[in-house]
Amino acid sequence: MHAFAYRLTGSHQDAEDLVQDVVVKLYPKLDELESVEQLRPWLNRVLYRQFIDSVRKKNRQADRPVSDLMAADSQSEWLDTLESDSQSPELELNQTRLGPMLDKALAQLSPDQRTLLLLHDVDGWRQEDVAEVLGVPVGTVKSRLHRCRANLRNFLQECMEPEPGSGRQEL
Repeated sequence: MHAFAYRLTGSHQDAEDLVQDVVVKLYPKLDELESVEQLRPWLNRVLYRQFIDSVRKKNRQADRPVSDLMAADSQSEWLDTLESDSQSPELELNQTRLGPMLDKALAQLSPDQRTLLLLHDVDGWRQEDVAEVLGVPVGTVKSRLHRCRANLRNFLQECMEPEPGSGRQEL
């Protein structure tokens, strides 16, 4: 549950909070849990719905956490003081350029699209399981996956295009 929650939230603390909320919500209903045939998809569906509810609730609130009010520059300065444990230049390239670019591409997707893409393409879930968790037909999952991948592809292509006048010539 924590891995799925982390994929949804992108933060270990938020994932822990989300899992804790679900456990607290389900604890009084332990007798009902015994009657569930496939527990993993059912729990993930509950977790997903709890995530959607928390996102909606957060969007309605005018308050913002202190971490959102902090300037991104001061956060990156603090992160720059930490030692790097990467060994290879390829790994550093992935972390410094490709990783953030992919994170930015994923962030531009809606939460529903991001969840779908992460469940299927990153976590390796079958389309049928994703459809069951999201409560949509398998055909809908297939079409949404196609659109998500196309959106990501277009966004990444735009990011990777050289700027005009950069010295690279087209053939």
